[in-house]
Amino acid sequence: MTPNGIDFAASGGMPTGRFTNGRTIADIIGGLLAAVPGPEHHRRLDTERRELRVGRRGDPERDGQNLREPIGMDLQVDYFNITRKQLDDLLGRDRAREFLRKKAIFSVTIGSNDFLNNYLMPVLSVGTRVSESPDGFIDDLISHLRDQLTRLHTLDARKFVVANVGPLGCIPYQKTINRVDENECVKLPNQLAQQYNARLRDMLAELNAELPGARFCLANVYDLVLELITNYPKYGFQTAAMACCGNGGAYDGLVPCGPTSSMCDARDKYVFWDPYHPSEAANVLLAKYIVDGDSKYISPMNLRKLYSL
Repeated sequence: MTPNGIDFAASGGMPTGRFTNGRTIADIIGGLLAAVPGPEHHRRLDTERRELRVGRRGDPERDGQNLREPIGMDLQVDYFNITRKQLDDLLGRDRAREFLRKKAIFSVTIGSNDFLNNYLMPVLSVGTRVSESPDGFIDDLISHLRDQLTRLHTLDARKFVVANVGPLGCIPYQKTINRVDENECVKLPNQLAQQYNARLRDMLAELNAELPGARFCLANVYDLVLELITNYPKYGFQTAAMACCGNGGAYDGLVPCGPTSSMCDARDKYVFWDPYHPSEAANVLLAKYIVDGDSKYISPMNLRKLYSL
């Protein structure tokens, strides 16, 4: 809904399903790697694309179960399986396999919603936290993700970039509901994210060793976003605490961005577009580090290197 997409030129400033004012990290990466851009979230098959986005949300048993029915990763991999069969029909099985193994990069961004919309949801998540430890919750998430990444590998996916979970305790929503100071972050969400990220790193290393031909790159979004938040003036931002578009509380972090929300004038000066998501200006910086950054932020190689293989 508006004003999401207000700076997205491909749609004329209209919403497209992107929760930001302009381009997402994936959009920007596509441009940096000279992939063919596309404004639609669900797009027709295009064999010239170098990136097939399959994993945006999390475990269907966990992600947002208190709020809505999301498109979980299981279903998204089901959708890719349909696309896989379309590629066979269009290119022939051998050419389709070669295309997927050599030219496609699979971008998987998963985990944040599983925490924010479930384990960390005020009041509604109390039962979950009482009945399941953080270790158990994270074990389930990692196990499920491992199964789906392995499934993608059986469908001829070979090149992956998997993002870890960012510093959830620093987003305007968490800062607002926990009433922390402007330069503070909430400890528990960040601790959970770090715990999950350590398990994710180990799991991807195991898959790199176990799955023939697989190359899993880990995008260290946690440290990238924390760097922007900690040193935001260095990158030209005026605030890393306030949401540009939102309502409620000290950081406009209670109500998601929508037609009745207040919106800042200098959208390129805010790290966060809404209570949860980065602005396009922040996404540009994050994408550049993922494409051309060093091993601190993307490992075991950056995305440009992965793309060239």
